[in-house]
Amino acid sequence: MKLSGLHLLLTYQCNFECDHCFVWGSPWQSGTMTLNIIQQILQQGKDLGTIKWIYFEGGEPFLYYAVLVKGVKEAAQMDYQVGIVSNGYWATDANDAIECLNPFAGLVQDLTVSSDLYHYSEKLSRQAQNANKAADELGIPVCVITIARPEETEAETVAGQLPAGESSVLYRGRAAEKLVARAAQQPWGRFRECAFENLREPGRVHVDPFGNLHICQGISIGNLFHTPLKEICEAYDPDSHPIAGPLLEGGPVELIRRYGLSHAETYADACHMCYEARRVLRERFPEILGPDQMYGVPEGE
Repeated sequence: MKLSGLHLLLTYQCNFECDHCFVWGSPWQSGTMTLNIIQQILQQGKDLGTIKWIYFEGGEPFLYYAVLVKGVKEAAQMDYQVGIVSNGYWATDANDAIECLNPFAGLVQDLTVSSDLYHYSEKLSRQAQNANKAADELGIPVCVITIARPEETEAETVAGQLPAGESSVLYRGRAAEKLVARAAQQPWGRFRECAFENLREPGRVHVDPFGNLHICQGISIGNLFHTPLKEICEAYDPDSHPIAGPLLEGGPVELIRRYGLSHAETYADACHMCYEARRVLRERFPEILGPDQMYGVPEGE
């Protein structure tokens, strides 16, 4: 597996609690990276030798502003290209947004701001507009991503990293609980491939505050605190992975068939069917299907 990007989930916490969130971000989530953890991950990326991009996201990374600024500076000093994904809550005024973004000028090659009707009362919020204006003034490349509501069927379905513009909901994480009732349902037997992630050669993976390396949110292929990133990448065999293997062979349908799981007759999309199967399989594969934060399980339950 040859990786070019590491996406650091700086924190599971967020000031929003959006219905479409992959990682169940909320003010009540736990799990935040320290500077020491960030430094370990950046060094492991260098040891691997193929990582070009480091993204800081969450949750909402600006909630831990000092750690974010220091992490970005250290990543840039190590010659990584750096991106940040944020909901832009801090951009309440254009001048304030400039002050927030000023430490990142010359260091960040991609600022992605989320703005849609899950976050704000309009798709292109005042905060997103202020963030765009400030980033342009500081020479920071910026784009806005928007997730459509289930009723907006013309939105594009995308694979992998969300691009600029409007994309459709992927029904995993909180969306699998909050939004499926509003989505068009499809027969379960049609979901015979994973259409949204490249599980064989993903290109980029997510690292959470506990060291879990996610090939898709909630599907781990190892832990950087226990095994170096380079060794995880060298050892990764997608076909023998207990979750990725069945998904590659026949999508969520094969995942259910392989483990003899019961199922509904219809699902909103392949992500929805896969996510529901994984929730059932968590007891069997606790090291792979976690942590609790990815499955909306409150701390202590």
